Amino acid sequence: MSAPPSRPCPAPRCRRGRCRRCRRCRRGRCRRCRRGWRRGCSACRGSSFFPGLFVLARRGLAAIAGCPQSRATVLAARLVSSVQAVMASTAGLIISSSCQRNVIDDRHWLAWAYPSFAVPYFVYDVYAMYLCHLCRAQVKGHGPRRPGPARAAAAFLRQELLMVLHHLAMVLVCFPVATLWRQGKGDFFLGCLLMAELSTPFVCLGKVLIL
Repeated sequence: MSAPPSRPCPAPRCRRGRCRRCRRCRRGRCRRCRRGWRRGCSACRGSSFFPGLFVLARRGLAAIAGCPQSRATVLAARLVSSVQAVMASTAGLIISSSCQRNVIDDRHWLAWAYPSFAVPYFVYDVYAMYLCHLCRAQVKGHGPRRPGPARAAAAFLRQELLMVLHHLAMVLVCFPVATLWRQGKGDFFLGCLLMAELSTPFVCLGKVLIL
């Protein structure tokens, strides 16, 4: 349930929240409350989908293909990244093709649903990149020993600092802009930005081939 709005109700002759708008908001039935609840549900689905797909892919590659655990971890992380990129590009294509009449005011439900679903991916991917960093020495045949957690984290940040900053910016800056600050404007341009993820599967394929 959402708290009553802090701003005074614009309805005429409203006293102590007796108008229909105030009563609906107190019960969590107003449009703003429903949208916030849907964003939370989309984020929960993304929080379970991407890590779950990573675990299933890693176990499947280790059991079916007979890959070592380190190599299966790297391949599973690249697979999840490719899946997210294909989903983002598809969502962007649908949004852009549906908002061509008025690129400023036209709206599509995927413009608020997919960013909420995809934002947990960037949190998961930081951890997946850290696991790949730990497994990279084993994949290249540098021995089974792993460095200590502090050294491994420091080496990971030195090597992947730009990617970590990119993921933090996506969560802390781009997600609030895409879902809150736009105020329903510019869904067409958001779809165009999502289609830029189409290059990610090819990048992942190149990294897999050089293992």
